[in-house]
Amino acid sequence: MIPPTFDYARPSSVEEAVRALAETGEDAKVLAGGQSLLPLLRLRLAFPELVVDVGRVPGLSGVREEGGHLVVGALTTHHEVIRDPLVRRYAGLLAAATARVGDPAVRHRGTLGGSLAHADPAGDLPAVALALDAELVAVGPRGRRTVPARDFFVDYLQTALEPDELLVEIRIPKTDGWGFHYEKFHRVAQSWAIVGVAALVRRDDGHIAEARIGLTNMGSTPLRATATEQALTGGGDAQAVARAAESAAEGTRPAQDLSGSPEYRAHLARVLTRRAVLAAAGMG
Repeated sequence: MIPPTFDYARPSSVEEAVRALAETGEDAKVLAGGQSLLPLLRLRLAFPELVVDVGRVPGLSGVREEGGHLVVGALTTHHEVIRDPLVRRYAGLLAAATARVGDPAVRHRGTLGGSLAHADPAGDLPAVALALDAELVAVGPRGRRTVPARDFFVDYLQTALEPDELLVEIRIPKTDGWGFHYEKFHRVAQSWAIVGVAALVRRDDGHIAEARIGLTNMGSTPLRATATEQALTGGGDAQAVARAAESAAEGTRPAQDLSGSPEYRAHLARVLTRRAVLAAAGMG
């Protein structure tokens, strides 16, 4: 299909990008890798007055260490995230889940920041950011601010970003020493998850000392399975994990669509949570 008419800007700095967004307001869209925005334009599900292409803005890609955090530039591609040695060492869950995104073509063009700012609850990475307790850093006319992942995702395709703000980096606490696994169920390869589970597990003396579980496509935003996280603490065997996983869908509001009913998604959440936690804990 043919996208609607729009103006196009290609800024050469963060300041120029912010200025363009501020001048246009809510009628502007940011183009990073384009793997989320371009399909919306072609299907005429988005009608921006201005598209701000930040693909050539310097300083927005790459991975670095800052104390107990990894800092990942918003324009870092999925392919770069998967291959980066710092990500693989200190945020293995992010690397593992990113390897399940789309196909090689999507992973070479799509970006971490673009995926998170798109905020599709069926996307793999928002739930991963939630499980990792990531922080998202935005720059706007009023300066720089940091938003925890738990506050960043507001509703379906909506984030806490203001219309004149640009996501510039993602800060991720290091989780080396934690077990991790991303489990998702989808109808065909390369499609969105019907349900996905991002699991992080820290074990101590043979028992689960702490667990973090992010749920994909179990509501209008990514969610944490807090009841299961609490129930897992102190557990040390597969039976305890299975019991805890039974509460994975508590507090969720999965959609009814062609891929399945809310009841079906709740069943998947319980099954996939058990599988993901067992794998992360080294019990599977």
